[in-house]
Amino acid sequence: MAKKDYSNWTKEELIRELEKFKKQKKYGIVWEDKPEQVALLCKEKLPVLTEEKDKEIITDEEKPMNILIEGDNYHALSVLNYTHKGKIDVIYIDPPYNTGNDDFMYNDKIIDKEDSYRHSKWLSFMEKRLRLARNLLSNKGVFFISIDNNELAQLKLLCDEIFREENLIGIFVWRKKAGAGADSKLLFSQHEYILFYSKEIRNLDRFFEPLNEKQKAEYKNPDNDQRGLWAPTDLTAPSSDTDDSRLYEIISPSGKRWLRRWSYTKENMEKLIEQNLVWFGKDGNGMPKRKRFLSEKQGLVPRSLIDFVLTSDGKKDFENIFGSNNRLFEYPKPKILIKHLIRIPSKKDSIILDFFAGSGTTGHAVLELNKEDGGNRKFILCTNNENNICTDVCYPRIEKVIKGYTNLKDEKVEGLGGNLKYFKTDFVDAEPTDENKKKLVDKSTEMLCLKEDCFDFVLEGNHFKIFKNNEDKYLGIIYDDDGIEPFKKEAKKLKKKFVVYVFSLDESAREKKFEDVTDLVELKPKI
Repeated sequence: MAKKDYSNWTKEELIRELEKFKKQKKYGIVWEDKPEQVALLCKEKLPVLTEEKDKEIITDEEKPMNILIEGDNYHALSVLNYTHKGKIDVIYIDPPYNTGNDDFMYNDKIIDKEDSYRHSKWLSFMEKRLRLARNLLSNKGVFFISIDNNELAQLKLLCDEIFREENLIGIFVWRKKAGAGADSKLLFSQHEYILFYSKEIRNLDRFFEPLNEKQKAEYKNPDNDQRGLWAPTDLTAPSSDTDDSRLYEIISPSGKRWLRRWSYTKENMEKLIEQNLVWFGKDGNGMPKRKRFLSEKQGLVPRSLIDFVLTSDGKKDFENIFGSNNRLFEYPKPKILIKHLIRIPSKKDSIILDFFAGSGTTGHAVLELNKEDGGNRKFILCTNNENNICTDVCYPRIEKVIKGYTNLKDEKVEGLGGNLKYFKTDFVDAEPTDENKKKLVDKSTEMLCLKEDCFDFVLEGNHFKIFKNNEDKYLGIIYDDDGIEPFKKEAKKLKKKFVVYVFSLDESAREKKFEDVTDLVELKPKI
């Protein structure tokens, strides 16, 4: 390529050329961005949520509220960027793999292998959603993304750009099949991948997988130590260690002498022996071992190879709920796989998001984890209703898992309990007219309840409503200036701390009107 001659360029032309260079990527992935109708719609209309009250499930008012959103996930993520920005702890998604086999649609058109812009359309689709999703993660939040060979390379580079390469924690390899199949010609593919990113890797604590039953069985208590079960670990130093200060003799209770380089100094070893933390065998004549107690074991550092669950396990999960003849959903992810991933980084009160929810496996996994460890994790599931996937599969699955169902063996499966709110995406014209602002006010009550996690209705007064949750948090929504004084009167009666939102058609402040209740009211930004 011939070099450009800048000698006759004007100053303005040179500045424009310099700006072009600044925008060029030094490294990364480049594709032709393709317009997407659902994203373009957001330039004309504001996405909001509308609750479907008849689909609400409440089994225990003391348990947290889970959320299912029916609608395009771009619109759902746009709303969640208002209600949950910086609040999500774990995101897992299983997006379309773009195999060219009717698994990916763009602008309501199936993308096949012959589409020369197949990869560009997929990247355009994913990039918009991943950027919205990253905003939702907390400072310690993490992101799991399932994928196969079709888009692995492209997705890795895209995620490196959005999350930054240094925030990649690792890539899991999931061995999903056991034997060969009809699709194996030159090579039988047995695995998929799960990319694992963090919002900010420097903020993360260490991750541990809990011990399984086989690993726990290694812990015994042959000397009836009051501290409980323990496992013996080696006390000798690595062969590469030449530190002579660790070369000394240990004498066992039976009088046997052991001369080695040890992993502890002599002084520290003597302390361990004094504290009964060194085991010489039942006869007191064995090689000294360090006692590690099960109660002290946090778990195992996660392994990148996942080889204990197969795709067929996901099908069994699904058939147990819907029956073996049901063809509503062909390839659900195994519940055990999602539980394994969520368990690694999540705390018992984490919020988990899946915006490609499909059959609802992530919701099922969260409910089961809570049952197992007494947790109060909450899930947010988002899915469109293509082929009635939300109304006929995802929602019924969550309902059955919460309330209970009869499995393939005609056995009653006890419900896991829990609560669910069902929302659908909706729209308000974006033009900032008074009429549109009024429509937005009418649509915003559910979104504010979602934002503040306060769904229990307390009372409605003139131009205001009050809600609460099971943690004694109170929410006040004041729809215009006429509602301020009546609301304050009720707030003083209740003597509770309130988060308060005030709607107004102008931009004037309202703080002065709440000066007499500053001990009760936390004003949030006006809408």
